[in-house]
Amino acid sequence: MGIILCNELTVVGFLFVFVNLQQFNNLYQLICKKHWYFLVLLIFGMKQNQMNETLLFILLAIVGFIAGVINTIAGGGSLLTLPMLIFMGLPPAIANGTNRIGIFIQSITSVAGFKSKGIQPSLFSVYLGLSALIGSLIGAKIAIDIKGETFNKILAIVMVLVVLFMVFKPKVNIADFAERVQGKYRFISIITFFIIGIYGGFIQAGVGIFILLALSTINRISLVSSNAVKALVVFVYTIGALFVFAYNNQINYLYGFVLAFGNASGGWIASRWSVKKGDGIVKVFLVIMVITMAIKLWLDS
Repeated sequence: MGIILCNELTVVGFLFVFVNLQQFNNLYQLICKKHWYFLVLLIFGMKQNQMNETLLFILLAIVGFIAGVINTIAGGGSLLTLPMLIFMGLPPAIANGTNRIGIFIQSITSVAGFKSKGIQPSLFSVYLGLSALIGSLIGAKIAIDIKGETFNKILAIVMVLVVLFMVFKPKVNIADFAERVQGKYRFISIITFFIIGIYGGFIQAGVGIFILLALSTINRISLVSSNAVKALVVFVYTIGALFVFAYNNQINYLYGFVLAFGNASGGWIASRWSVKKGDGIVKVFLVIMVITMAIKLWLDS
């Protein structure tokens, strides 16, 4: 297995070595704006036993790379990676657990990135992270106990709802307001993030969007600060979810680390490059890909 992992990472590594900062915007535009239909056809026609293993790993890393970009620019990358793992033949619970490796690695790089820019985690962030951690233990246990077919149908519905929410979510103007992180607002946030932790532990997809919405509406925290809080919260509660999935042997580590490689590469490059019209293209791309994957999930169930 170690030799296989080394070979797959070498192949995928060569792909990303050539995706330097000067080429990134062109690659991003090519995938998300011009040739999205190729990925739609490829994913919709996927049969795990009919595809070469090397091709599967490369495809997984590419989807992870795109998800890393999407997570950095708009959020919602797990809407692609979780169903992708299921299409590759993993049982839903194992796909769910495996997806957390990529999330965990990317959250570490995100926290480190904010710290390098002088944005330190606050005590308020720690409170929210610990509350979400408790919730994630409950959510992950529910995800493991639920039947695979039921989980797939729930995931398909959630995917469509979340991507629609991303497109039509309300805009909150907090420019003229002070942050609210003390007293009753802290208590409300702790309860809210416990619920968010349950959702994150259960399914993960789109959780960053709900975190940002909660921080802007309840606490009136700026977008930059909210993203820093989000990174720490996701890092903390993913530890709990990973523990539950690992304890119950619901993680495929080979797939997980290939996915994590793609996640980290996409997130790292996107965070250091200004993608032209990035948010708009991401939304269109996500709507197309997520609806495609949701339909396939539902039909396969």
